[in-house]
Amino acid sequence: MPMRTKFTASTRGASNGGRTWLARLGDATGTNLVETAFVLPLLLLMTFSVIDFACLFYVHLALENGISQATRYAVTGNVMEDPENEGEQLSHEDSIKAAMRQATPTLTIPDDAFTFQHLPDGEDTWVDGAGEPGDIVKARVDYEWDIITPLMKPFFDGGQIQLTAESAMKNESRFE
Repeated sequence: MPMRTKFTASTRGASNGGRTWLARLGDATGTNLVETAFVLPLLLLMTFSVIDFACLFYVHLALENGISQATRYAVTGNVMEDPENEGEQLSHEDSIKAAMRQATPTLTIPDDAFTFQHLPDGEDTWVDGAGEPGDIVKARVDYEWDIITPLMKPFFDGGQIQLTAESAMKNESRFE
């Protein structure tokens, strides 16, 4: 009778406690760690992208609400007191900017982000400034929002999104 040799996992390779590479292929030890290493960066990217979008949506809504409030203030012709100089009043345009900033306290809006134009009564071209009674006043804010997610920044020029909010209303006749 011929002699048969039986190869088992323990007799094939003596290294690593008798475990061979074939036995290791069937072993599932550490697969959770490897799967996590693949999935976690994608999950974090998606999470921060959702947060980025939520922040962007909040800023857009805040700008829309703020410009609406500022335009509502603008049509009255009222002016605010200068907080830096007691007893003095701000200009009409600076008062509109202050009204916008009060309506959007979480945003820092620079002065050069504001644009004011008016359509004089009976005219068909817009003129710079907040206008007079009976004119249609248009206020506009151009705001730059920085993207938070580092992997999303390259998709946007300078890592920023340009948001614009604009509103127009007719100045009241009891203006000034």
